[in-house]
This record gives sequence, structure tokens and C-alpha cells, in this order.
Amino acid sequence: MPSLLPRRLLVPVLLCALAVLVARPTDATDGGHGSGAGLSTQVARLYEEAAKATQQYEEGRREAEAQRSKVRRYEELLDRERQQVAALHEDLGRLARAQYRGGGGLPLSMQMALADPDDLTRGQGSVWQANLVVDNAIRKSRRAEARLAADQAKARAAWQSLEERNAELAGLRTEIEEKLQAARSRLEGQAEASVAAGSCPDAVRLDQPEARVTRPWVAPVETYELSASFGSGGMRWAHRHTGQDFAVPVGTPVRAVGTGRVVEVSCGGAFGMQIVVRHPGGYCTQYAHLAAVAVDQGDRVVPGQWIGQSGSTGNSTGPHLHFEVRVTPEMGSALDPVPWLARHGVPL
Repeated sequence: MPSLLPRRLLVPVLLCALAVLVARPTDATDGGHGSGAGLSTQVARLYEEAAKATQQYEEGRREAEAQRSKVRRYEELLDRERQQVAALHEDLGRLARAQYRGGGGLPLSMQMALADPDDLTRGQGSVWQANLVVDNAIRKSRRAEARLAADQAKARAAWQSLEERNAELAGLRTEIEEKLQAARSRLEGQAEASVAAGSCPDAVRLDQPEARVTRPWVAPVETYELSASFGSGGMRWAHRHTGQDFAVPVGTPVRAVGTGRVVEVSCGGAFGMQIVVRHPGGYCTQYAHLAAVAVDQGDRVVPGQWIGQSGSTGNSTGPHLHFEVRVTPEMGSALDPVPWLARHGVPL
């Protein structure tokens, strides 16, 4: 009987351990089966995290700048109040001297400060009245100075707090970007190896961004720099260029520019990994040199949907998205995509 209790406990313990092993996510750096999908997903997630961290940092920086401007404005107002108090003290000194001399020679500023300056005389009563007016003005200015100093202290504290928070956000952003860069390098290596072997990886179903696109047409990438343009000449593969290149880092989410159906997903050749989408009206768009694809042939896509990730596969001198607009799905029927997108409300 003493050995029965451990045997009863052993079964649930083993079941729990098995459940943990099954539920444990695949490490994106693992070289086993499915690691490409995990790495692609990791890059997409880090891409979004980096974008959010940058946005938060920029918002914090703008808030800190606004608080710093408040501090400067309060400093200017305080300087004015202090100058006014100094001037009033100087007037009080003149009044005291005038009173000492027998009530004569009131300053012009005192005459203007009094409610009824025409009643001023050189007598003792006028000096006393002027003295009271200036004294009240000094007390009022001192109260204003105290309020301004308190507001300045609050603004300065808020500014310093924001600066500390921004320093933390900057560190977090740097950490995310370093992880993203490392993951991008691994994704690029896996993509080039797949293309070289002629075995395209399966589509990775990326989690789509929370913000849904409401426009019928969009640019193929959200943030970019335009590089080689349609028809441009150059060395190697840039000669008589058939599309518009968007210079973006490896792993940047590539978006369907409009509603359509995927008519081709291929791997290898000059374009490396590529996707071709047919849109209503017959025009087709091509997305080439990808590092990963997120759709299969036959899938329907909507504007702004992530359909792949940029890379440098095929005949490419560096990471970018090669984008074409074609009359047919086949190469050789391309037209300039920049004015075509502009006609659809997407200026680049």
C-alpha cells in the first residue's frame, strides 16, 4: 500500500509535463521543421512592436517639448513680474524719499496708479495714498509671481518625468530594433537558401494589422523610399527597369494595393519569391524579391492586406520591393506603376 500513492500521482504529473511540451511554442531560431514560418511571424511581430515603440517615443518627445516650452514661457512671465516688482519697489523708495522731504515730487507712475490723480497734492495725505496703491500693487504682483513659480515647477516636473520615460522608450526601441535586425538577417538567409534550392516555403499566415484600411487602393508598403523607377537604365538588372522599386528593410510587410485574387505565387528566377494579383478590370500587380509569402494561389485579397514580406531574393542588389503593374499576369506587359497608382488615388 505505501507504493500505491506515488503511482497514482505519477500519471497526472506525466500528463501535465506532456501538455506543457505540446503547448510550448516553436522557437523562431530553431532550425527544425516550421522554423521558417516561426521566424517570418517573429519578424512581422517585431516590425509592429518597433513601429509602436517609435510612435510612443515620438509622442513622448512631442509632449516633453510642449512641457519644455511651457517652462520657458513661465520663465519669461516670471521675469516680467520680477521686473515689475523691482520697478514698484523703486517707486516706493521715491515715495519714501518724497515723504521724508515733506510730501513733494510724486513719480508720474504713482499719479497714474491712483484712482483720481487730479486730486493729488504735495501734501502728506497724497504720499500716503500713493504708498498704499504701490504697496497693494506689489502684493498683487507677488501673488502672481508665486502662482507662476508654482506652474513653472509643475511644468518642469512633468518635463523631467517625460524625459525619463522617453529615455526608457528609447532604450526599449533600440532593443526591439536590434532583435528585429537579427531576425531579418536570419529570414533573409532562409529565403535565399529556399530560392537557391528551388523549394519555395509554404505561405505564412501573418496576423493582420489591427487598423483596417478603408481606402480602395493603397501603396504596396507603408513606409518607404523610392529607388529605381520604371524604364530607368543602369548596371546589371536595373537596365530598362520594368517596375518601381521601394527601398525597405528585409521583412517589411508587403500589402495588396487593392482588391483582387492571387493568380501566381512562385519562387526562383530573376524575381526570386514573387506574387501576382489580378484586380477587377483586368490589371495585375506583381510583388517581387520577397523573403516570405503569406498567401496561396487562388486566395482573395483586400486593400492593405499583408500578403508577404520584402527581401532580396532573385536578381537583387539589396533589400527592396519590386512592384509592377501589368496588363496581363505575364512579364513583358508592364506599364509605369507611379501614374497608375496616382490615378487610383495613391500618390507616391
